[in-house]
Amino acid sequence: MRKFFKYFLFVVLFVFHGFMFSVVNYVFPHYDVTRVTGVEVKRVDKDGPITKANPADGPTRDVYYINTQNDDGKIMVYRNEDTRWSFPFYFKFGSANLQAQAQAMGNENKLVQIKYYGWRLTMFDEFRNAVSVKEIDGDATPSYPILSWLFYAFLLVTLFLSIQFVRGWFDSEK
Repeated sequence: MRKFFKYFLFVVLFVFHGFMFSVVNYVFPHYDVTRVTGVEVKRVDKDGPITKANPADGPTRDVYYINTQNDDGKIMVYRNEDTRWSFPFYFKFGSANLQAQAQAMGNENKLVQIKYYGWRLTMFDEFRNAVSVKEIDGDATPSYPILSWLFYAFLLVTLFLSIQFVRGWFDSEK
């Protein structure tokens, strides 16, 4: 029974830390270097974009989208929506301005760095949310998510220490 409980605690530790890695990966910003190929606006409700198959059934809002393609040919679509006062706390209020900025850079075919959070899950129609778009030179190095790396390191250390604590707890009672 003790062995079962020990391995059960290991599973709980791995699941908890895996969840925390996912939270850090989703919430903290990442950066992509790409070119804007187009922008669009869609009217959506709680069920997604409004179409004939999905008529509006409640409050609606406009969601901006930024279409991009990097130099390798990879295409990515970013959602550009205000977070306002909600989680994750980016306090983003200027989606329309960001959309206009992205469109201007797209018209000039400039190389841009997009700061975003979230995941692109095609199966669930989930898009990364763009936080900022800035022009960069071709030889400039892109930004790196240093804060995310610090949190990953912290989570690895806490995982290692918690595993050592559980092992020590069960091995000391033999």
